[in-house]
Order: sequence, then structure tokens, then C-alpha cells
Amino acid sequence: MFLRGFISWWYVGGWLRRIQIIKARLIASADLFSVGLLLSTLFSPFRQISAGDVVGSISDHIGAFFDKLLSCVIGAFVRTFMIIFGLITMFIQVIFGVVSLIFWLTIPLLPVAGLIMAVIGWVPNG
Repeated sequence: MFLRGFISWWYVGGWLRRIQIIKARLIASADLFSVGLLLSTLFSPFRQISAGDVVGSISDHIGAFFDKLLSCVIGAFVRTFMIIFGLITMFIQVIFGVVSLIFWLTIPLLPVAGLIMAVIGWVPNG
């Protein structure tokens, strides 16, 4: 009864809990890097302070236009870098999550494999 309960928890409840942990880490990383927000504001001006509404000559308007344009280009560059860095981080988390799920499945089999190796007399060379 104990072994049946352990195996059913390990391969059902524990497995689902591991998946929830991996999912929560991915959601936390997406929130940390604000991937959705950065995508929605990709071409918004970056920390634009002085290039608001301009009153004055045409050269002032042209200068303000290029200030806004430069601010948008810098903003797009910084946001793109952060999106890429966030996606790489999340991809690495997915890889480690899949490896941990596979390892989770094999852990209960390791004592059995060790017992079989001991019975047949296998000894590691090293």
C-alpha cells in the first residue's frame, strides 16, 4: 500500500507539481523582463524629457522631430535587446525544466537499477 501510494504520488501529483513550478518560473521571468509590455511599446520614445510640443520656428520643429526619432530608435534598440535577453533566459528555463521532468521520472528507477547492477556483479571502472 505504501509503495503504491508513493508511486501514484510521484508520477501524478509530484509530476503535476513540478510542471506547475516550471510554469510559475516562466511566468515570473516573463514578468521580470516585461516581454509583453516591451513588445507593445517597442517604438515608443525612450526616456524622452525635452522633445514635447514645440513652439517656435521650423528649425525648432525639425530639431524636435529628430530628437523624437532618435529617442524612438534608442528605445527600440534597448527594448529589443531586453526582449531577446528575456526570451533566451526563458528558453534556458524551458530546457532545464524538461531535463528536470525527465530526471523526475527516472529517480525512482535508480535504486532498482543499482540493485540489478549489484546482483549481476557490475563494478564501475575508474
